[in-house]
Amino acid sequence: MKILCSKSELTAGLNIVSKAVPSKTTMSILECILIDCTDGNIKLIANDMDFGIETVIKGKILEKGVVAYDANILVNLIRSLPDNDVTIETDADYNTSITCEKINFNKILSRSGEEFSYLPKVDMNNPVVLSKLTLKDVVRQTIFSISDNEANKMMGGELFEINGDNLRVVSLDGHRISIRNIKMNKAYNSIKVIIPGKTLNEISKIISGNDDDNVDIYFDSNHVLFKFDNTTVVSRLIEGDYFKIDQMLSNDYQTKININKKELLNCISRATLLIKEGDKKPVILNINDNKIDLNINSVVGSMNESIDIEKEGKDLMIGFNPKFLIDALRVIDDESINIYLVNAKAPCFIRDDEGSYIYLVLPVNFTTAN
Repeated sequence: MKILCSKSELTAGLNIVSKAVPSKTTMSILECILIDCTDGNIKLIANDMDFGIETVIKGKILEKGVVAYDANILVNLIRSLPDNDVTIETDADYNTSITCEKINFNKILSRSGEEFSYLPKVDMNNPVVLSKLTLKDVVRQTIFSISDNEANKMMGGELFEINGDNLRVVSLDGHRISIRNIKMNKAYNSIKVIIPGKTLNEISKIISGNDDDNVDIYFDSNHVLFKFDNTTVVSRLIEGDYFKIDQMLSNDYQTKININKKELLNCISRATLLIKEGDKKPVILNINDNKIDLNINSVVGSMNESIDIEKEGKDLMIGFNPKFLIDALRVIDDESINIYLVNAKAPCFIRDDEGSYIYLVLPVNFTTAN
């Protein structure tokens, strides 16, 4: 195999597919990136058997072939080269040379592409279509509340549920729930799947969020496939039934407040400056009349701050993990927000009138935590 590509094109492609190279594996072939030039395109592929990426790059195929290269070596060698054309040539004994200007890397070991596992086939009919910006936003606005506890795989994924023209995306970690409802351009058949958080995280890094181009999404019983630009991402779905989210949601409240989001976010962020890493000190919200008094006490010091609000219902004092509030507030784009509360032991709900977002956060028992 022999190809000629610009360094920038190679680097961009390698950066995309390398996200599917596992950091730890007992199968050395999975530590490789495959270059496949057998059908007239230069394809770069990586696959960890649960998550795989294929992208097509521009360049000249001087000799057809398919070869697997150690991902770390290939990526680092290409990054070290000047910004010019790069030639990659592999002989019949899988010795590889990489040439750019006056630089020659020779006898780089590579492997037969026949050992490599290509991406699984997914039926690419009837895609669900989202704009790149929408997909990137919905991941940003929910991914923070998945769990990194590997013992509970269900909490490590996000529910994608389609009913008609509505897409609902849900994540939870046992302390909070994030929900986004998206109105799509057309109605689709009902779909309910759980996509791994890792997959969504990596896709959000790959796709650009500054244009109106679309992402086509395909589903089968075991996999989801994302197709955009010249890139295809395939992921295994998480098996099982997702949590009964609707049973956790309620429209009941005893206290409703409307507050400037930026003021509340800045106030809580200031309060966290007094919390040492690993310390679980809550922020206490004392809601009364037309203001919230926010305070925190820690071994570092204490802080009190008041914020003007509009309030309906009862006065209330309630404590929260500040990180959980900050995570939700950061991804809400509204200038002011509504927060609904029942009592000091019940979760609060941050939601808009249209129901496009719902964030549930459980309180903490500040009488014993402080």
